[in-house]
Amino acid sequence: MIYCGYTHKTKGPAGLMGGTMVSVLSTQERRKRVCAALRQAGGPVSATALAERFQVSRQIIVGDVALLRASGEDITATPRGYVWGRSGAGITRTVACLHAPEEMGRELYAIVDAGSEVVDVVVEHPVYGQIAGALRLRTRGDVAEFLRRVELHGAKPLSDLTGGIHLHTVRCPDEAAWQRTVKALGERGFLLNM
Repeated sequence: MIYCGYTHKTKGPAGLMGGTMVSVLSTQERRKRVCAALRQAGGPVSATALAERFQVSRQIIVGDVALLRASGEDITATPRGYVWGRSGAGITRTVACLHAPEEMGRELYAIVDAGSEVVDVVVEHPVYGQIAGALRLRTRGDVAEFLRRVELHGAKPLSDLTGGIHLHTVRCPDEAAWQRTVKALGERGFLLNM
């Protein structure tokens, strides 16, 4: 069994090292606690924050999350961190869009301003097939942070691979929000019409 270090304050004599007892968490126990932390978070949690909390490397957390996902846990990696669970309320639809890279912000703001969530972006690559990126953008603040990270890292939109053509999975609280989303995208010329 593989163990990792996890410290906590203790008053007991066993294991004392400068007033801190060093406990060990098994790999399985750490993964359970990582999953519990994500469930309780209510929003994205970065791999770095989890690594600090459990006193392991970021790469250990990335591996833990990959194995948790493979075992069926509902964890999504977003640009802002890991998110547990899907918000099951409402309806989920797919919309096909086309725009220039510099229009990405306007498109994403249009969707969240209409009351919908941008769940992901999907492109069809001629060699690799379908490539998807989890976004989970619900608010203007989420979009602003995503755009800031794109700029910070000099990243290009996935749609850059396909001449601007891409799909978004959109989660809407109701049919009215879906209709507002489609209308907003259409008014801005972002809907793919072939």
